[in-house]
Amino acid sequence: MLKSLLHSRRIVSALILSIACMASVAQAEQKQQVGNFDIHYMALNSTFITPEIAKTYGIARSGYNGLVNITVLNTNQEGNPPVAVEISGIANNLIDARMTLDFKEIREGDAIYYIAEVPFRDDQEVNFDIAIKYANQLNTSLKFKQKFYVE
Repeated sequence: MLKSLLHSRRIVSALILSIACMASVAQAEQKQQVGNFDIHYMALNSTFITPEIAKTYGIARSGYNGLVNITVLNTNQEGNPPVAVEISGIANNLIDARMTLDFKEIREGDAIYYIAEVPFRDDQEVNFDIAIKYANQLNTSLKFKQKFYVE
């Protein structure tokens, strides 16, 4: 069981990295720099992850369910290590239907990232407003939009 879980976590890390690479080819890098921190973010359809990964992390895999992924890196330290942050957020669509984002922290070796699910309708633009805090060194808001399509 433990061996299977560790294997699944390695797959998630590889998947997230692959998706990030594909996303950066398809569009400009999604990053916000605040002081000594780089905040990397992306939103994608949950069908991009495998059923096994979705089950491991309790993600509802559906053509109508998106994922938001946030990682914060400390650029002031050698190797730009990720940092554990306090994170919360809201997603809303063009008719201002709001939903609180429930972020899950995932740790994979040295990596730390946060994911939250967001439901959507086909061809719908979703606005994200995410608050991120790290001790007394970072207190910022990340705002971005993502258009989702049903696959």
